[in-house]
Amino acid sequence: MKTFVTGATGLLGRNLVRALRAEGHSARALVRSKEKGQRQLGDTGAELVVGDMEDVPGFAGALDGVDVVFHTAAYFREYYGSGNHWPKLEAINVRGTLALAEAARARGVKRLIDTSSSGTIGLKPDGSPGDEETPPAPLAKTNLYFKSKVLAAAQLQQLAARTGLDVVQILPGWMFGPGDGAPTGSGQLVLDFLAGKLPAIPPGGTSAVDARDVALGMIRAAERGRAGEKYILGGDFVTLADVIRMLEKVSGRSGPRARIPYPVAFVYAAVSELWAKLTGGETLVTLEAVRMMQARLAVTSAKAEHELGWKHRPLRETLADEVAWYRTQGLAAEPAARATAVTA
Repeated sequence: MKTFVTGATGLLGRNLVRALRAEGHSARALVRSKEKGQRQLGDTGAELVVGDMEDVPGFAGALDGVDVVFHTAAYFREYYGSGNHWPKLEAINVRGTLALAEAARARGVKRLIDTSSSGTIGLKPDGSPGDEETPPAPLAKTNLYFKSKVLAAAQLQQLAARTGLDVVQILPGWMFGPGDGAPTGSGQLVLDFLAGKLPAIPPGGTSAVDARDVALGMIRAAERGRAGEKYILGGDFVTLADVIRMLEKVSGRSGPRARIPYPVAFVYAAVSELWAKLTGGETLVTLEAVRMMQARLAVTSAKAEHELGWKHRPLRETLADEVAWYRTQGLAAEPAARATAVTA
């Protein structure tokens, strides 16, 4: 299978490129920086293509001869900061995605595997985990990242109906895993824990999954997913308290015991965002992130498990690998007295 992967230096993209190459598929990897691409993917044998999702025509020629496009690039991490991000979200997540789909169709690509988010799926009326048929959560109307994904999905469906382009959508949960060098919000949580920067346990939770398992699920979707279908790759629902307790066990470090009530977390995030705007700085806690966790969105991956044969590993195993990766890379700024890792 000849493949093209956007967002190839992101957490999901880099794990996807490695998974594709491990299974013997060719991969053209879209990167914004050739140097960064070579550092992260130089040992994979992937062909690096320098380009940007805001200029799809600039790299469209690299789609020639490709069987499947895996679209993982998105304006995501930057959104969870202060400021008005809608222009970028719309340009990259909506217009860029549609431009990529049009270019792929024009170049004879057989299938597009698009990455959305399980955060666009609400709970069922009885409060049970949502599935692919469940309408978007109310949060998807206020969270502009989720909004951009809902809009892109609708427009991709219209494009597929009009042109016959084969589109399959993947909806991952909150992704963790080794290779999160940027880092994403999940990686920053792990790094902050290791550095002893978490004074208390934030409220809420969501469905969490290993990016490596999402990557394998995307490959299975390319091979056997039904055209026009959505597949949730959500993993397990965990609270942030669960994540912190697992991090204690796999890292050997002690975490916070105090818990932050939701109203306190909400006010703190609001003040942090205001201060960031006034000073031109950044905040690690935003209103959107607090709202997202408090929504406690749980999803079921039963459809992917049944149709794609998808499986996911326990989150504790993922966190152990992620902590080990950060330590190996010298990215974990931990206090000097590190305890021996707990394995029980």
